[in-house]
Amino acid sequence: MIVAEDDAKQAELVRRYLEREGHAVTVVADGLAALEQVRQGTPDLLVLDVMMPRADGLDVIRVLRSEERELAVLMLTARATEDDLLLGLDLGADDYMTKPYSPRELMARVRTLLRRTHRRAGEGGPGEGGVLRVGALAVDPVRHEVAADGVRIECTPGEFRLLAAMAAEPDRVFTREQLLAELHGFDRYISSRTVDVHIMNLRKKIEHAPRRPVRLLTVFGVGYKLTDPVKGASRAPGR
Repeated sequence: MIVAEDDAKQAELVRRYLEREGHAVTVVADGLAALEQVRQGTPDLLVLDVMMPRADGLDVIRVLRSEERELAVLMLTARATEDDLLLGLDLGADDYMTKPYSPRELMARVRTLLRRTHRRAGEGGPGEGGVLRVGALAVDPVRHEVAADGVRIECTPGEFRLLAAMAAEPDRVFTREQLLAELHGFDRYISSRTVDVHIMNLRKKIEHAPRRPVRLLTVFGVGYKLTDPVKGASRAPGR
């Protein structure tokens, strides 16, 4: 596990709490060092500050996702606006906490992210028996792979969790709150717009025309559903 934080006191506090829960922790103080540490090993989780020297946290996550690295990323920042939160999630962060934060809440979110990472690796959880298929869309919960029309699609961990949940129950309408629970549990501090950002990004990846989706549909006033466009050809597409 890597902690990238240039505030020495904050870094030491996070390191101490993580080690208390049995994690091996490497602490770095800038973005380039964080990238180097990730590339040298296979960490489960990166706790990533946004404002850092040499390369900030947003640059780090851009590079990690462009390299298709699937480790979970929990971003920490003093920037508290919704636009900042949505930008971090849009780039591929799995969770986002603003400073000052409760160390106990931080540890709870770390545990949640690690459980999902381990389940994704095949260490437990539902869906281990096979691939979920919705028309020409295939979601493999064990290998953490998605393919649309036979072409592999790269998803962030958050995007994958939403897609897998909907693929397990095609045509079910999920509310934003239900999808938010798939991402973060029932956390009253996370905006439901988080779901909208993930949906928008998924449409860019699995739809031929993201502005006119036929797979990942909006059910106005309720939420979203995943459907087979061939079976649903008689229904008007959502937006």
